[in-house]
Amino acid sequence: MMQNKIKVCSFLPAATSMIYQMGLEEFLCGVTFECHSDKPKVVRSYLEDNNFSSEEIERIVSETKQMGKSLYYVDEELLQEIAPDVIFTQDVCDVCQIGTSYAERAIYKLKKRPLVIPLIPRNLNDVYDNAITIAHAMEQEEAAYQLLAALKKRTDKIMDTLRKHNAPLKRVMIMEWLNPIYNCGHWIPYQIAQAGGVDMLSNPSGYSIITAWDKIVRYNPEVLVVAPCGFNIERAATEINQLTALEGWNELLAVKNNAVYLADADLFTCPSTRLVDGIELLASLFHPELLPMQEQYTHKYAPLKTKVYEH
Repeated sequence: MMQNKIKVCSFLPAATSMIYQMGLEEFLCGVTFECHSDKPKVVRSYLEDNNFSSEEIERIVSETKQMGKSLYYVDEELLQEIAPDVIFTQDVCDVCQIGTSYAERAIYKLKKRPLVIPLIPRNLNDVYDNAITIAHAMEQEEAAYQLLAALKKRTDKIMDTLRKHNAPLKRVMIMEWLNPIYNCGHWIPYQIAQAGGVDMLSNPSGYSIITAWDKIVRYNPEVLVVAPCGFNIERAATEINQLTALEGWNELLAVKNNAVYLADADLFTCPSTRLVDGIELLASLFHPELLPMQEQYTHKYAPLKTKVYEH
């Protein structure tokens, strides 16, 4: 390794996740409160210690945006102490993570100005490119190529299996929010496609948007995956009754076939190379007869016993 090691701060969990996947965590000196890391937390949120409902979060987010404020803030004293050489930020969603414009206000005050690298993934290939960008900034680009080669083998295995058996595309929907209901966007439709499904309510490479329930009923998905942004399956389960109480719920094919699942959102809404884990999980949900569920994902999803929801 280098004698003068580059000091990196990650202002988004996706970058942190990829840094760990590439085995480059020794460069990491600061992360966000949401990152699965023991590194110092330089980015915090006003919502991190509160247990608001989906409806309350939607209201708070809307009001905050209207006022031109951010839900996140930087621990400026800690950032000054770390004095990073590189900071990774994001310019995709100011709701999910602190945006570059807000981060730069704190960065501007630093005595030593770091290199600020915004990551702007719109689709799955962009996410993979971000891994190279991250590794390049640490002068460890080969680590990214090794990781991406291993990930390609995993996705190729899925698609080769589906082609070999002429598996039909499953008509699916992934929900990114419950109240109001949001479809999925950005890279998630590409995950679905590589898993052997199609979500015609999705918005590939674009933002998820509020989607009317009657439109979902008409679309009638064969498989429904509920993965509200920022929620794990336990958290999503506390609000699922808002969905199951809707008129027409019992008529959905996914409900009739017991093909409704809760899933941890970090497999889909966090644009890191761990999205391949999400592809593998989805492939097993869409085509269980061809691609049995791997044991490491059994705690990341839960079938919803739809037959119990009689209204």
